[in-house]
Amino acid sequence: MSESFDFVIVGKGMMGAAAARHLALAGARVALVGPDEPEDRANHGGVFASHYDNARITRTIDNDPVWARLARRSIDRYPEIAEQSGVEFYFEVGCLIAAPAPGGAFDYLEKVERARDRLGVDAPLILGDGVAEQFPWFRFPNGYGGVHEARGAGYINPRALVRAQTIAAEKFGALVIRSEVVSVEKGADHVLVKTLDRHSVSAGRILVAAGGFSLSEALLPQPIDLTVKARTVLFAEVGPDDLAGFAGMPSLIGAAPEQDRSYYLLPPVAYADGRHYIKIGGDPTDRILKSEPAIREWFRGSGSAEAADHLRGLLAGVMPGLRPVSTHFSPCVTSFTRHGYPYIGFVSDRVAVLTGGNGQAAKSSDEIGRLGAALVMDGRLQADEYETDFAVAYR
Repeated sequence: MSESFDFVIVGKGMMGAAAARHLALAGARVALVGPDEPEDRANHGGVFASHYDNARITRTIDNDPVWARLARRSIDRYPEIAEQSGVEFYFEVGCLIAAPAPGGAFDYLEKVERARDRLGVDAPLILGDGVAEQFPWFRFPNGYGGVHEARGAGYINPRALVRAQTIAAEKFGALVIRSEVVSVEKGADHVLVKTLDRHSVSAGRILVAAGGFSLSEALLPQPIDLTVKARTVLFAEVGPDDLAGFAGMPSLIGAAPEQDRSYYLLPPVAYADGRHYIKIGGDPTDRILKSEPAIREWFRGSGSAEAADHLRGLLAGVMPGLRPVSTHFSPCVTSFTRHGYPYIGFVSDRVAVLTGGNGQAAKSSDEIGRLGAALVMDGRLQADEYETDFAVAYR
């Protein structure tokens, strides 16, 4: 026998947990299904998630107005999520976007300014020597400028955010089933979801929010056009005696016309081992993971040594004064959609999908989850305030 709900969310990551909270807040009977983080990644045979980390950049300023609005609405609800759950996950250290100054062929900062002005965000443009004077930790090429958002920006702890969303969803009545989904079966008037530990739940509609694992043939009735890319992140340890020197350092996005010169970087963040790490990401090339087994294999590994060496070079260039105590690197994945925004739509009459972070969704996950919740509650997505319909594309 299976327990029946109004909605079942498949995937207990940042988007799925957010959708469950919004559905529970609306009074729906909802089950959130997905495993916890494995303790032994190298020998884990099941699914993974990209939120297994302590730091992701959050900011409104963006070169795309859709992502800027998704972020702004999510950030505005951070206090609400923290109050409902009792979990702190947001650190307002500010965010700097550095790129070639306006007026050249690469118009990234101009687009950031337009999106900023559209939402009325306080994030001034800084040019010339002002960048080095205000941010002494960094060195940028000649001709660079920066847009700095001091308030409502910084970084979130994605592990803590998922925990906060899950606690809040449970508080408002959601059932959380910490197990991997192995099948989604459509019935005449419901969808049956089965888990690895033989738990069964059914609902009139389900929402699959499984990140890159949405490629699984067990979850969706037809394959969606989702490109999953392997990513490597580098961690540079900052010794306890050096931490005071990084007080006031913001999160940083370095944008360039070339992929191999673009990166993101976070200030020293505490991790479970009691140490503080500066994290940098920005793979120089793309490695496509074409199947769910390939994604599992990548997560079980250590990442790319070549990409890590490239990141060490980027880090040495932007922070020449940094002397890490140690460095190490880890794997991650990023899921890209055809149009560059999340997929939020039905793939059959009772099964909807919510996936495709495009490397930008951590900060915006609460608003993306709210849109997913609205989709399954209303039977259609009404998001006229966005310059896209978030439509699902298929292979």
